[in-house]
Amino acid sequence: MRIIAVMNQKGGVGKTTTAVNLGHGLALQGKRVLAVDLDPQGHMTTSLRAAQSKINLDAVLHGDARISEATMSVRQGLDLIAPGARLNEVDGLSSGGAARGWLLRDVLRQVSGYDFVIIDCPPSSGLLGMNALLATEELLIPVSGDYLALAGLSRLMSILKTLEAKTERTTLKSILLTRFHKRRRHAQEVHKKIRDYFPGQLLQTCISEAVALAESPSFGKTIFEYKLGSGSAEEYQALTMDIINQQVPANEKR
Repeated sequence: MRIIAVMNQKGGVGKTTTAVNLGHGLALQGKRVLAVDLDPQGHMTTSLRAAQSKINLDAVLHGDARISEATMSVRQGLDLIAPGARLNEVDGLSSGGAARGWLLRDVLRQVSGYDFVIIDCPPSSGLLGMNALLATEELLIPVSGDYLALAGLSRLMSILKTLEAKTERTTLKSILLTRFHKRRRHAQEVHKKIRDYFPGQLLQTCISEAVALAESPSFGKTIFEYKLGSGSAEEYQALTMDIINQQVPANEKR
């Protein structure tokens, strides 16, 4: 089972859009997928037109329920765990010491029967973000095609380098260029800088800026349901195949 955290501390980079469409794209390829909405705002849950259930991720992380009790089916091959109203309280936990960072990793060890777990992370570096980092060996980092996003990427990579040194773990980091305008010189310059600064980590697939991607969540649909024949659907299909074909580093478990 591969666990992939979709993460970026900067908002507006297409993080949830990518998590939702990658999750559904994998399911359409016959994979069994569990989507975990780790963002208290619940945008992934809303985008899939799912409702919060009586038992959600907040109850699981607080130790009040098992992860199987919080899991609901939202598409064929795609299950979801919604965040719950108390998820933001996890960032305020003061007891538990270092174990607080491993809560998500520990509950995901209860999961079986899935090929992929896709985690939609909050746009912050708090305890929830730390739980995502420690639960996965793969990070998918959406970065919009502008210089401010490039600066944010550099900070995130620095944080990840420090964390890896402390935990003696290796994380596969894949950078996905989003909201891309291939005809604009500025976007091409950002693309080149990312490729030069982070060699071997920038995915070949880019996700273009598109109205359909902005509209589809309001209908509770993925891009494959909203506009299957669109360029955006083709790009997320290509991203899905990029992820399926990736090689994952082997790590010793804590």
